[in-house]
Amino acid sequence: MKLRRPEVSVYTVPTDAPEADGTLAWASTTMVIAEASAGDVTGTGWTYGPAAVGLMLGEHLAPLVEGHDPLDIPALHDAMCRSVRDAGRPGVTACAISALDIALWDLKARLLGLPLVSLLGAARTHVPVYGSGGFTTYDDRRLAEQLGDWVHARHIPRVKIRIGEDWGRAPRWDLARVRTARRTVGPEAELYVDAGGAYTRKQALRVGDGLAEYGVTWFEEPVSADDLTGLRLLRDTLPCEVTAGEYGYDLPYFARLITAHAVDCLQVDATRCGGITEFLRAAALAQAHGLEVSAHRAPHVHAAAAASIPNFRHLEWFHDHVRIESMFFAGALDPAGGTVRPEQGHGLGLTLRRDTAEKYRVA
Repeated sequence: MKLRRPEVSVYTVPTDAPEADGTLAWASTTMVIAEASAGDVTGTGWTYGPAAVGLMLGEHLAPLVEGHDPLDIPALHDAMCRSVRDAGRPGVTACAISALDIALWDLKARLLGLPLVSLLGAARTHVPVYGSGGFTTYDDRRLAEQLGDWVHARHIPRVKIRIGEDWGRAPRWDLARVRTARRTVGPEAELYVDAGGAYTRKQALRVGDGLAEYGVTWFEEPVSADDLTGLRLLRDTLPCEVTAGEYGYDLPYFARLITAHAVDCLQVDATRCGGITEFLRAAALAQAHGLEVSAHRAPHVHAAAAASIPNFRHLEWFHDHVRIESMFFAGALDPAGGTVRPEQGHGLGLTLRRDTAEKYRVA
């Protein structure tokens, strides 16, 4: 049984309200889906990024894997990575590789009649999640509604909001929003913040000292993820954990981040780093250095792989992606109680709702 040429589709979904973090604003989210088939079985993978990801998938990667054995994912992954030497690995290319790699893992598990977590081997039955949203465009009422739903209605005991408004130019406003968040979730819930690399080192240090008053335990990208020295200095100075890694597009990046002692917990995004194949490798690298891993966004991509990782901490239940994945797929997971169980069906356990998705298709 051989792989047919994978099919590629692109969808753009408007947000349900204006959204922004410390360094970027957006009004829609674009999802690129890859479907890999062998015989009468199809596996689905996806990433989030520009429509150009679809062009790389359809024109370069899809012909490359056509005709090969669908079970030989390491060989297919290596071939994809080798083939993009001149195009460059980070960014669009890495996202394209990721989507197809995820589709291949979904396909392999379906061909074998297994949930993906069973194919990989489970280290746990429940995967902890944290609610993620709290965009800088939200007023206090919208912020409180979202956080209250996660913590008090769904009983998710950890949540994250965005700070770093206007490239870090409004630190008092940032801390006021953190105060509102803490008042909303109460004293017991874990409270995280994500600055999106908005601050300078000194700004991040001052804000980090202020965060301690509100019991913030997770300070994501206080400075640029490329500023490894700055991350390390803040990690050594602040009482909260300093985290980064979502912009890791290959394994060497994670190696640099880890060996620079820049983070307390390594964030990894399978939709960017090279799919489930590279996600598992990054997690093993982190474990070798005594670090835990947190999965960044796209929760339905990550859940099964997360359940197989011994050093896994939690999964980001990201508002935009949860909304889209719940719309587009039957079989979406339920985070009530603060965990998900990725054991349903075969593969990722999801079925694409083509009629729903088609309304948003752009390519």
